[in-house]
Amino acid sequence: MAGEIGRVLVQVQEDLQQLKTKLREVGHDWDGAQTFETAIERTESGLRKQAEKYLSAVNRSVLTISRTDGELLSPRHSSRRGIPLETSQAHIILTARPANAVAITRRGRLPLHMSTGSKHKLSMALRVLCDPRNPCNRSVLNENYGVSLPWINRRKTSPAPTQKVAKGVTVSSLPVAPASFHLHKVSSLLPVSQTDSEKGILSLVERGLIPRAARITLEKPPVLPRPVPLHEFHTKHQRTGADSKKAEGAPYPSEDEARTSSFASKDSKEKGNIAPPPSCISFLPSKKSRERLGLSPLKQESASSSALLPKASEMMLAQSFQKVVSEFDIQVRNGVLDYSSSDLQGLKRHCCLFWGGILSFLEKVGNLLKDYAVPYAIIRGRRVMEIAPDFELNQRPTREDLLSVIRDALAIRKLLGRPGQRYKGQNGRQAAATKIQATWRGHKLRKAYIQFRQHQWATGVIAIPWLIHIHMRRVRKILKEARQRHLENFHLRAKHLAANWSRIRTSRRTIIHVPSLGYAHSVREATRDFAIKQGSQIGRLCEIQDPNVDVIYVCPFEMSEEMQDYYKRLLGLQTAVKSGNPEDIADLRDRFKILTPEAIHSFPGRPMSLATFLKYSPRTLQRIRRLIQGKAAYLVGGLLGQDDLEVADTLDLPVLGSSPEVSRLYSSKSGSKRIFNAAQVPVPPGRYDIYRWQQVVEFLSQLVIDYPEVKRWVFKADHDFGGNGTAFCDVTAHLRCYTWVLNERRRYGPEIWKKSWAHEPALAKISQELPGLLAQHARAVNEKRFPTWGKFLQTFVRQGGIIEAFPPSDSITNITVDMLIEPTGAIAMVSCGDQFHADGPFRSSGTTLPQASVEPQALNALCFQVGEACRNRGVVGYFSIDFATFIHPRTLGQQVWAIDLDLRYSDHLASTQLLLYVTNGKLDCSLSRFQVQLVPKKPKSRHVQRQPPEAGPIVSRYAVMSTSIRHANLSIIYYSVFLQMCKAHGIGYDLELREGSIFIPFEDQKRHRFGMITVGEHLRGVLMTFAQHLFIIYQELSAPNMHAETNFKGAVQDVESILGVAEENKMRFDKEEKEEEAKARGTTK
Repeated sequence: MAGEIGRVLVQVQEDLQQLKTKLREVGHDWDGAQTFETAIERTESGLRKQAEKYLSAVNRSVLTISRTDGELLSPRHSSRRGIPLETSQAHIILTARPANAVAITRRGRLPLHMSTGSKHKLSMALRVLCDPRNPCNRSVLNENYGVSLPWINRRKTSPAPTQKVAKGVTVSSLPVAPASFHLHKVSSLLPVSQTDSEKGILSLVERGLIPRAARITLEKPPVLPRPVPLHEFHTKHQRTGADSKKAEGAPYPSEDEARTSSFASKDSKEKGNIAPPPSCISFLPSKKSRERLGLSPLKQESASSSALLPKASEMMLAQSFQKVVSEFDIQVRNGVLDYSSSDLQGLKRHCCLFWGGILSFLEKVGNLLKDYAVPYAIIRGRRVMEIAPDFELNQRPTREDLLSVIRDALAIRKLLGRPGQRYKGQNGRQAAATKIQATWRGHKLRKAYIQFRQHQWATGVIAIPWLIHIHMRRVRKILKEARQRHLENFHLRAKHLAANWSRIRTSRRTIIHVPSLGYAHSVREATRDFAIKQGSQIGRLCEIQDPNVDVIYVCPFEMSEEMQDYYKRLLGLQTAVKSGNPEDIADLRDRFKILTPEAIHSFPGRPMSLATFLKYSPRTLQRIRRLIQGKAAYLVGGLLGQDDLEVADTLDLPVLGSSPEVSRLYSSKSGSKRIFNAAQVPVPPGRYDIYRWQQVVEFLSQLVIDYPEVKRWVFKADHDFGGNGTAFCDVTAHLRCYTWVLNERRRYGPEIWKKSWAHEPALAKISQELPGLLAQHARAVNEKRFPTWGKFLQTFVRQGGIIEAFPPSDSITNITVDMLIEPTGAIAMVSCGDQFHADGPFRSSGTTLPQASVEPQALNALCFQVGEACRNRGVVGYFSIDFATFIHPRTLGQQVWAIDLDLRYSDHLASTQLLLYVTNGKLDCSLSRFQVQLVPKKPKSRHVQRQPPEAGPIVSRYAVMSTSIRHANLSIIYYSVFLQMCKAHGIGYDLELREGSIFIPFEDQKRHRFGMITVGEHLRGVLMTFAQHLFIIYQELSAPNMHAETNFKGAVQDVESILGVAEENKMRFDKEEKEEEAKARGTTK
């Protein structure tokens, strides 16, 4: 009923406002508009007073609504005429209860012992209090309760203007937030002036200066609540005796007591006592609460008129405060919110500033519960207040967010997860139909998609290999064309070099040395310290001994300043060697350059050929172009590959060497056998071009039958070098049927034994024993790479290889001869020497120069025969031949076998170039003679000689050269310290006598390997000096408890064995000379 009356009043006020607005629009045409407008204002004043009376009766408190304050109400709480639609907490003033006030009633009833006059006076006082228009209302409130009301009806009105009244807005417009402030997120609020702040928080919110969802915290709240004393239920409404007497004697407090009470309340506030919050003052207890308090409807009406009485107000305040601090548990039945519930209304009053977001969130929760047909749920209002502002502007709440505000969310979540629950709720049939249709459509589309993916996968399976095949074929075609073009250019430049070789070799020229090893990737990857093997030919720099030659040396690793300074001083000894004065050191840095490709930093640790590094180094190639610009130049490589041809094509230079196909074919072990067979030089018994395991067994069995005197057989892979792909086995020592085979051979005789039917049983027995024998007794030279025979056999069969006999002698000497086939076809021997072996009989550790094992004429004949065969097969440039010489046990004659061929610039030749440079000597390979010319000694006389200086004597010298001396402890000291240590022990080189030792450092990163050249007058003496220097260095580098990897001991032992053989040969030669002299004397007589 009260709500209907309020709505009627509001509707009437709005209608009057609209009528008044229309009268103002037509006021200038109608003379009676002013009179009618005055009547409307009078009516509005009467309605306003009735509204005040209505609100006072509803709120049970004294309510004063002023015109000025009414304008600050937000549209949500006031109508167009300023009449409040909802009670605002900021405008409800409850008079403080005097401290000495007497309880008039008990449970809202008048005392039973009051007289009739007292009852009449009390009823009159209540009427005066309830009627604000009564002239005594102000005095009664002031005298009894200390409340001073404003003089509303006594305001001074300004006299009406005599002139025409100006109509319109008389108040300056207040600032409003711009539209961009609402559309965009801002990092800070708009500035608020002091004038705007005085208008109130609601005014700032309505004008947009403060966001509606902002949480406002007042530094000094306008109302400070204080706790109210609460009592037990049975004693809550009982009065003490003193209180009853005071109630009888003084039903109304005096004015002094009221003032004392007000002062006491102020003191209590200053001490910290807090009153209940304003939001709970206007709270009306529910019907059950009123029945619990024992108030009948009639008595309840009486109690509403005396709302300021002490006991009733205390009870209402306590209940209201308890309700505010509760959780605002909102009940939801079948997804419908109970908007009339006290908890929802309390939450609405508590969250009046952002009620829109709260209500929207609650409706979303209700819709969720309605969709899933949840019969009953409780929403925690406090939780809604916490999380609802987060979803008002930025994002939508998820299902888990909505469930987080419900009590017993686990049970609700379980109910929501029940199959088919969604279709029991709101629009369930429609959702079920949508789900069925979506599932069927999804099934159809999924089936079609799977079929499409299968077709797509099948298409990809077919297309991708085809595209890769097309791409690879196109790349192969491009590479083939590029390589063919490089090869054609290579041959054209080779012809040009051959046509102009006579002029080039005698004129000023530049030689670019690229010591690249173009082996296959598997070979390079399996070779230890492959970069050092490519960089061990730094002796090529010594070709500047020819005054017409400048050298550009490409080094496979970065050289430090220390190494560059060492080689600068070493190469500057040319003038000092000629003059014999160590101080005559020339600076020849303008005649040689050491370059390092920058690509070595881009491919660290990769076993790539030096030509490949140079191909990917444009800056180094550009520098080489500038250095050779306008000069005659050619390139000298190592084992040529395709990258060498590409580098030569890039630099537009001819190459002194064979084509990659020729080099790869005849540098293999099987290819060298073809060359030797074509040259008709003696070779060890064996077979080549073996690619299957059956061939290994068959050929080896036949070789054992044909050559029973050979004890050891050697297996060599085609494309390995340096003994890495070599294995051996002492077959006859472990062959059980070997004695039987010899007896059969002796029984049949040599002539019949050669027939296949005679040795067929022996061949079968040997073939049965060989697989197990090789697996058990065959050993690889590089056991780290091939720990078992099976590992070696895999590489042997993949590359192909040869089987050859090991020389059947205990004393074997290997010889290395370096040859040169000039572009014109001329063949020359450039170096020769005897090998010594520090790491076993299959690895060369160095040579002694010149060779002294074979007669020079016989060796020259063999070498030129091999050279002629190589020239006929298109071999050009430098290559080396390895021979083995021994005394045959049956014939007791010296025999020489050609065992290996390398079509590349060898380490032995590079060491020979350095030896000739530091001694200024000449090597005559045809006579195996190495001679140097000593510097004549200067006379001690001070008289100046007019005759020209005589030439020094020419003497023979021998040298021991090695490029594979290694010691692991050498890496812990620098080369400068190492050279100082050798100098302290007297290890050095004498420029005058051309004797001593010279060291060849290769790199300064690992520093565990170096080269060494020792020069002496006699072979025996130079071997002893070499061994002595190695022993001294070994003692300095080795510690008693340190076991470092080194080959010093093996080198010394092999040199000592050579010395023993040399001594034995010397004694034999002396004996033969004496016998020849004796025969000559006898013949003379």
